[in-house]
Amino acid sequence: MSDTPWLTVLGLGEDGLDGLSPAIRQVLEQAEVIMGPPRHLALIPQGKAERIEWPVPFSDGLPILSGLRGRKTVVLASGDPFWFGAGSVIARNFEAGEWTALPGRSTFSLAAARLGWPLEGTQTFGLHAAPLTRLRPHLAAGLRAILLLRNGAAVAELAQYLTETGFADTQFHVMEALGGPRERSHSLTLTEALQGGFDHPVCVALDVAGHGNAIPKASGKPDEIFETDGQITKRPIRALTLSALAPQRGEHLWDIGGGTGSIGIEWLMCDPTLSATTIEPRKDRADRIRRNADALGQDRLEVVHGTAPEALAALPKPDAVFIGGGLSTALLEWISETLPAGTRLVANTVTLESEAMLTQWHEKLGGELLRIELAQASALGPRRGWKSSYPVVQWSVTL
Repeated sequence: MSDTPWLTVLGLGEDGLDGLSPAIRQVLEQAEVIMGPPRHLALIPQGKAERIEWPVPFSDGLPILSGLRGRKTVVLASGDPFWFGAGSVIARNFEAGEWTALPGRSTFSLAAARLGWPLEGTQTFGLHAAPLTRLRPHLAAGLRAILLLRNGAAVAELAQYLTETGFADTQFHVMEALGGPRERSHSLTLTEALQGGFDHPVCVALDVAGHGNAIPKASGKPDEIFETDGQITKRPIRALTLSALAPQRGEHLWDIGGGTGSIGIEWLMCDPTLSATTIEPRKDRADRIRRNADALGQDRLEVVHGTAPEALAALPKPDAVFIGGGLSTALLEWISETLPAGTRLVANTVTLESEAMLTQWHEKLGGELLRIELAQASALGPRRGWKSSYPVVQWSVTL
């Protein structure tokens, strides 16, 4: 590891050199190589340093950057490179002693300053390389959010998405080239935003309003938000199941027998650091899980079309496992013999045969065995009565 970093990640604003201190300008002047996207390279005058355009996709630039080791190199990034920027990717791929960072003013800070919005009460999203559906779990009247978008055309796409989700009364604040001589700001209705005509780089601040359905924050999301063929862990059972799975920051879930994907999707909604893999033997249901995950902003969900335990061997080991379908003695034996101690397991079943199996395993490994019986009021002739659902037996244990 070098005592002096050879790589500097420099946050550049739309004002180019004018926004840099004398000390940071000196870093640029001493660089042997300056690497960055064409737009960033165009913001600084030509000097003696070799210039390399960062390719698309972004990952293709990492081997090129690695080949520059030993030469004084500056990578240009937008604003604060560690706020939805390139900095975190570079930090993951290079040793700590190889690089240093000189962040600039973030687009989020500039946008909040223009609007007078407190950043601590404003949600921020980097959607320049992510789908607009990432917004879906957060959309609710009263939300204030600042979004980075991939280009000017995405403004109209965002307006269309908000219209489709029932938040057509949202106030748009579109800001182009913040902090530079080309800066422009517009406060628009969604109808005006749909007309387009905005230049990159662009960010949008949203004052969300409308009568769209906000997704509750508690576990046990409404069944109606999922596309399903009926194979779904219903809302009250799902809430109890998520509670038993007890997600913690940074953990990974296996959702075996995904059905609709509701358990894996809700697991991901608990915290952005969580990850999940859903295993589903039926191709049509695996496709449906993918659609549900994408529509609800959980495109990080990995969907595996396969049968457990055969499909599990090549997967990264989980911190928690949910069995919602495909329960068998072979599966339980594989899990108990293969997964490390400390893995949490939750299994739900409704059949007598599977209930007997869980009872045996509860006696063998311990844990908690819970019988869940629910009934809902429904029409009974001219009156009402209780209609019971099949009881669910839930076994939860830490291996």
